[in-house]
Formats: sequence, C-alpha cells, structure tokens
Amino acid sequence: MKSIGLVGGMSFESTAVYYRLINEMVRDRLGGLASADVLLHSVNFEHIVALQKAGRWDLAAEALAGSAKRLEAAGADCVLICTNTMHLVAPPVAAGIGIPLLHIIDETAKALKARQLNRPLLLATRYTMEHGFYAERMKALGLDVLVPDAEDREAMHDIIFDELCAGKVKGSSRGRALAMIEKSKSEGADSVILGCTEICLLLDPDHLPLPGVDSTAVHARAAVEFATSTFNQEQAAA
Repeated sequence: MKSIGLVGGMSFESTAVYYRLINEMVRDRLGGLASADVLLHSVNFEHIVALQKAGRWDLAAEALAGSAKRLEAAGADCVLICTNTMHLVAPPVAAGIGIPLLHIIDETAKALKARQLNRPLLLATRYTMEHGFYAERMKALGLDVLVPDAEDREAMHDIIFDELCAGKVKGSSRGRALAMIEKSKSEGADSVILGCTEICLLLDPDHLPLPGVDSTAVHARAAVEFATSTFNQEQAAA
C-alpha cells in the first residue's frame, strides 16, 4: 500500500474528516482491520488565515510547499492539500515536490462529469468563490460554475470561518445554505459542490435540493484509489 501525505490543519475539523474517511474507505476496500498508511503534517491555521487576509498567497505557498516537502521526505507517495481554498497555491506546491499532488478541483470535476452534471453551484469560502483559480480550472475541464450573489457569498464565508472551522454547526446556517441552493435552481444550476472541506459538517450531499458532490469525500476517495491500486494488484498476483 502506498503512503498518503496530508497537508492538514486548515481547519483541523475537516482534516479529522479526511482521516476518518480515508481509513473507512481502506477498510471497506481491503476488509478486516485494514487501515491506511497516512502521514500528516498539520499547520497552524491561524497563521495561514492571517496570510489569506493579508493577500500574502506567496508566503502561504511557501508554508504549504514546506509542509509537502516534509511529507515527501518522510516517505509519502502522494500529497493532498486538505482544503479547497489553498489549492489557489497548488501549482507552486506541486512544483516543489517529486511525488503527485492529488488536486481537489480535478477530482471534483471528475465526479460531476461521471454523473453528467455540468453547471454546479459552488459553495465555498469567499476566496474560492471569487478568485478565478477555481472557476477557470473547472471551465478548462468543461464545467460552468455558478456562485451565490455577493450577500450570500459573504454569509457562506462567515459560516465557514466563524462556525464550522470552530466546530459549530447551526441549524439556522443549514437553512441559509439550503436557501442558496434553492435560489440557484432558478438560475440554471444542475448540482452543488460542497467546495469547502468543512461544509460536509453542515450539509449532507445526498439530501439537497440539487444533486450534491462533497469535495472532501471525493478527494479522500482519490487518495485511497491511489494508495491501494498497487496493493490490490500485488494481492491478486499472490
């Protein structure tokens, strides 16, 4: 089995979900008491958030690249950045290591296209919804991404940082998010991306007004497929 390297802590709430999902998926795939070979480097989220607010994405890239290099040096066979927003700096992080970086946007796009969904609503942090990196990469993969209006984008951003990242899940915020999805249906959305790794704490992708894709689960599944592909082949050969 290959080793999965996780750049985590952004926030630790969603990193804990990654760890649980990856191990559950490995156990389901391999049976028995099987669990994943995981290396985790968890950064100080307060430091990363300060860089986000200051617009110092260059320094954030350096921090995450350093984390990825540490994971590679420790023996990781692949790296995941366990947050959507910080994929804004994925290119320099990937360029700084000699192992694959499994990209959350690419994996989410694959999941949408497999279900023949082409016009998703993106629910995420303000950075992810408003910066071009997400929509541009999705467009290059054949998908037309919609985002909520300015008021709803601000509300979703606050829900993520003030509540979900702090381990708070509120019914009122769930209702607000569901209203955003309902509104998007009239604007032509055919699906919804839970495009922040904490949103799975608030919304169940299988119980939404539109078909949902949970980027956290999709990303975790890609890691498990990468890690177990060679293992399965070796088991079959034996």
